[in-house]
Amino acid sequence: MNEKKFLAEQFEANRTHLRQVAYRMLGSMTEAEDAVQEVWLRLNRAETGDVDNLGGWLTTVISRICLDMLRARKSRREDQLTPQTPEPVAGGDPERDVVMADSVGAALLVVLEKLAPAERLAFVLHDMFGVSFDEIAPIVDRTPDAARQLASRARRRVQGTETTPERNLARQREVVTAFLAASRGGDFSALLALLDPDVVFRADNTAVQMGSLAEIRGAEAVANTFKGRAQGALPALIDGALAIVVSIQGQLRVVLNLTMVDEKITDIEAIADPERLGGFDLVMLDN
Repeated sequence: MNEKKFLAEQFEANRTHLRQVAYRMLGSMTEAEDAVQEVWLRLNRAETGDVDNLGGWLTTVISRICLDMLRARKSRREDQLTPQTPEPVAGGDPERDVVMADSVGAALLVVLEKLAPAERLAFVLHDMFGVSFDEIAPIVDRTPDAARQLASRARRRVQGTETTPERNLARQREVVTAFLAASRGGDFSALLALLDPDVVFRADNTAVQMGSLAEIRGAEAVANTFKGRAQGALPALIDGALAIVVSIQGQLRVVLNLTMVDEKITDIEAIADPERLGGFDLVMLDN
């Protein structure tokens, strides 16, 4: 069997799964079909000889495509000030559409529309398709722990157990504001109070090349690292979650993704890779 025929057969074997992933991500069968078609185009252009798990590779590809589509949709919505309404399942295959409608209720799609793109992706992949956080992490440019937190936050909102998104963000912003003030003022005790005892700081390769340590563990070590710093850092929303950003002469240079549990910072991820920075949904906040 030649390679192209093999890839075509594998793609067809996974088509239904890819469509289901895309529909849950996007809430639109039309967009889901577009995403599946884009996967096929990328599969034909890709070198897949070293891919051990083609099904997993296809899931990753459609997840990245859907994440880009969600971010583009969010940007258009902000420009147009119009909400996105989930598209009912309808099309040329009634049997397929009935199966899809039964598996994804309209009410759930409405709730998913309220999630930030990265939250929605983490929740859909993990809770609906059992994808591990180790696999989800690189798709959303997070650590596995941070990806877990994205899914957990989304799950609370889907289940209605979170107070309100605005109130939760307000609490997190208070933590970020206090963290920046303690860092700038060199207040070691205040920093310790905001950090989980087992907090982990990680930096990508670009941040390491800029002088950061690759990994720091423990509240005291992390507090010492940030003591007296953060002079040019500002709070921001990255994919709907509180974060800290550093810009130099108007150019975004570093993003600190934060994971918080019980109003304690448990994970800090420094991202400086320009390609990753360019893919974030960034909203600056007043300092």
